[in-house]
Amino acid sequence: MKTENTSEIQFPETLQQAIKYFADEQRAFEYMKEVRWPSGVVTCFHCGSDKHSFISTRKIWKCKDCKKQFSIRLGTIFNDSPIGFDKWICATWLIANAKNGISSYELGRALGVCQKTGWFMLSRIRLAMQNGSIMKMGGEGNRVEADETYIGGKARNMHCR
Repeated sequence: MKTENTSEIQFPETLQQAIKYFADEQRAFEYMKEVRWPSGVVTCFHCGSDKHSFISTRKIWKCKDCKKQFSIRLGTIFNDSPIGFDKWICATWLIANAKNGISSYELGRALGVCQKTGWFMLSRIRLAMQNGSIMKMGGEGNRVEADETYIGGKARNMHCR
């Protein structure tokens, strides 16, 4: 594990080191910022402007052109989640290093959250591992187009063809 005075952030080598290292909320935030934007926050998520300011009390950025706010979570698997990065990072570590997989019950027990939260985190992290990125699936302007696709409906109404 790298020391504090180095400029490059490196992921700890063991789970115990990860828990200690990322227990600090600011350190976890800085790590996720480095993962998401290695060369720094470049453009607004909404309009693409490079003029923005950081609101440190809320850990969000505000665009000076469109006046909208965006956070490090926007457009990622962490979006719409009140769970802290300290738990997300440890959950990712546990899932990635589980030889035969991990259940939502086991993840919940390990992180001190309920089973439903464990399931939510597990499904999001598996999606990220499948895509190879923490970014959610998206196309131009974060819209996804699909031809000849049915989304939703009840299972009893789906008939074999």
